[in-house]
Amino acid sequence: MAAGAVVAGVIGIGGTAAAQPQLPPVSPEDLVASVMTAQPGPFNGTVGIDNELGLPALPGAPQLGNGEQSARVWSGGDGRGRVALPSGDGEKTLVSDGTTRWAYDATDRTATRSTGGAPEQKDPQTDPAGASAQIIGELRKTSQVAVDGTAEVAGRPAYTLVLTPQPTERTMLREVRVAVDAEKRIPLQLTVLATGSATPALQIGFDDVTFGPQDPSLFTFTPPPGTTVKDAPARGQDGPQRQGPPEGTRTVGDGWDRVLVLQRPAQQQGDQQQGDQQRPEGAPDLNALGTPVSGPWGNGRAITTAVGTAIVTDDGRVAVGAVPEPVVAEALGTR
Repeated sequence: MAAGAVVAGVIGIGGTAAAQPQLPPVSPEDLVASVMTAQPGPFNGTVGIDNELGLPALPGAPQLGNGEQSARVWSGGDGRGRVALPSGDGEKTLVSDGTTRWAYDATDRTATRSTGGAPEQKDPQTDPAGASAQIIGELRKTSQVAVDGTAEVAGRPAYTLVLTPQPTERTMLREVRVAVDAEKRIPLQLTVLATGSATPALQIGFDDVTFGPQDPSLFTFTPPPGTTVKDAPARGQDGPQRQGPPEGTRTVGDGWDRVLVLQRPAQQQGDQQQGDQQRPEGAPDLNALGTPVSGPWGNGRAITTAVGTAIVTDDGRVAVGAVPEPVVAEALGTR
C-alpha cells in the first residue's frame, strides 16, 4: 500500500523528444487550461512504463519494481474503456461499459465485477492521459509553469509543459515534464525527475496512439466458461477493490509536499505480532521493509525511494508523500 501510494502521489508527465515540430506559440496558462478541458474522443494505443524508482519487486505488487512494462488501452468515451495488462504467466483485462466494470485475471480465471461511477483516482498505467491531467490540476497552484519547446511523442507533435515546484515546496522532486498533444490537448507521455538525478525516476506514456471510433464490442465483457465471478465491495466498505483512499485518510499540506496519512487494512496490522498468519496471501510484508524510526508519533519503519518516503507505524498508520522523511514524520504528528 505504502509503495503504491508513493507512485500514485508523485507521478508526473513528460515526453522524450524525437523531433521538434514547428507549432504555433502557446502560453503556459492557455496550455494548462486546454489540458483540463480536453475531450479527445475515442482512441486506442500502447502504454509503456520505465520504472527506476528503486523499489524491489514486492510480493503481490510486482508492477512497482524496477523495469519496463507495457499495456494496451482502448477508450470509447462516456466512461467506456478496455485495458490489457500482459504478465509473465497470463494477462489481466479491465473492461468498463460506462456502468459496470470488470477485472479478469486469466492466470487463475477469476473475474471481479463492480458498479458505479468511474474511480476517483486515475491509474497512470491504465489511463495515463487522465492521470496526467489530474496531477497537473493538483500541482499547478504550487508550481512555476513554463512551455519548453515542442517534441514528437508517439508519432504526434506535442508541446512540452514543465512544472517546477515553488521554492517553498518541500519535495524530493526537481520537476515534471508534460508532453501535450498539439491537436487533442491530452498528455501523451509522462516523466518524473528527482532532485540530484539526470535520469528519470519514472516515465510512462503512449508508445503509439490512434484517435477515432472503436469497436463497441471491446467495451462489453462476458466471463469465459469456468470463470469464478465475485462482486467487489461497495464504496464505503473495506476491500481490495474499493476505489479511492480508505475511509479515514487525511491529507496534510497540499501541492508537491502533500502527505497522505491512512490506516492499514486490519488484517495487516497483526503482522508484526503474529507473523504471516494475518497477512493476505501474496501481500507484501511492510514490516520487513525500510529502517526502524521513532518520534513523538510513535515507532515504525521508514521506506525511502528516489522520489518519496513512507513511514509505516506499529499502530497501523501509513504516511506517504514525495517528500523527505522529516516532512512525513511531521505529518504523522499533526491531528
